[in-house]
Amino acid sequence: MHAKTVLLASNSPRRRQLLTLGGWSFTALAPDTDESRLPGESPADYVVRLAETKARAGALQAQAEGIILGADTAVVDGDTLLGKPADAAEAAAFLRSLRGHVHQVYTGIAAFRPADGKLVTDLCVTDVPMRNYSDAEIEAYVQTGDPLDKAGAYAIQHPRFQPVESMAGCFASVMGLPMCHLVRTLRQFDLPPLLDVPAGCQASLDYHCPVFPAILGAGQAGSHEEEE
Repeated sequence: MHAKTVLLASNSPRRRQLLTLGGWSFTALAPDTDESRLPGESPADYVVRLAETKARAGALQAQAEGIILGADTAVVDGDTLLGKPADAAEAAAFLRSLRGHVHQVYTGIAAFRPADGKLVTDLCVTDVPMRNYSDAEIEAYVQTGDPLDKAGAYAIQHPRFQPVESMAGCFASVMGLPMCHLVRTLRQFDLPPLLDVPAGCQASLDYHCPVFPAILGAGQAGSHEEEE
């Protein structure tokens, strides 16, 4: 890999789709990582730790040179962290527990450069207000099979179910990759996007984003960097 190449340590088609919006040259692989939550671990610490773990595992798996990108997303409802449902019954239970109120989606990202051990992490937390969908809508959506590989048992972008009532945060983060957070992270590796990410993200997702000026204008605020 070239030093300026990005390797996405994820098998998520949604993350691959979003990453194309930056115009970076990238390849993808799916490292095998333990996603168990540690006792007492906060949602923020959990997703950032897993993002870093995936990035480091990707570097080992591919013996890569460029920038290795890891990401992890968790749906948090009160004190409960909702992962991917085990089956259709659990998917329906998740959706019933989420409807009609606001929950949070946490997405952590980690960019790792094996050549010098540079690591930069970032975190996006988004409030997600769910509409009061019916039991019949839940049943129809679960029968599609779409919820079974989604944290929290839903895809915010699903064209028929459309579970979210309104949004005032980062839509892309709920899909699994907060693009403006990624832009400010990769800038710390002298790897700016080749395309206009806010414009492309909003056009692709058909969403007017109210938060991108604050995120990109914040410079390095909210990021953590370390050298090994």
